[in-house]
Amino acid sequence: MTMSVRMTEPRLRARLADGSLTGAWQLDPAQSSVHLRSRSMWGLAPVKGVFGEVAGEGSLSAEGKASGTITVATASIDTKIKKRDEHLRSAELFDSEKYPHIVFTADELTPAGDEVIVAGTLRVRDRTKRLSIPVTVTASGDDEVRIEAEVHVDRSDFGITWNQLGMASMKNVLTVTAVFVRR
Repeated sequence: MTMSVRMTEPRLRARLADGSLTGAWQLDPAQSSVHLRSRSMWGLAPVKGVFGEVAGEGSLSAEGKASGTITVATASIDTKIKKRDEHLRSAELFDSEKYPHIVFTADELTPAGDEVIVAGTLRVRDRTKRLSIPVTVTASGDDEVRIEAEVHVDRSDFGITWNQLGMASMKNVLTVTAVFVRR
């Protein structure tokens, strides 16, 4: 069994220079997850859910040029409450029928101490927003890389403004665990 090693800035730069992390990568959906966390009832009640369908791919060059996508199926949200899930999929919120995916497209990575800053665009519904996300990267040998991040978003930035009686928080957190394997 290969041990996982955290990719600090010096380690990541060395692995990029020796070419051991370069190439094409595919997201392993069985090991990956995207969780949603918010609050409702005027901040008193936590709302938690998980997206059951996540896909992605990426590539990394020896110069550290990165590109890739993580795609989440909006209709796959599961909060364990059927009525709430149906509402989340409705036109008032995700509008899953019209906008079936949330997509993060990465186009830059910058090693920074114990983290890596991944920059790209997040598309929810028909709006995009540029984000720089601090991530933790660990590698298991040369064939598996795990990325963990907490992404804070204001849903109003994406035109999702439904908020009956001001009960629901506009601030949401996406907790992402993305495991990529070499293609």
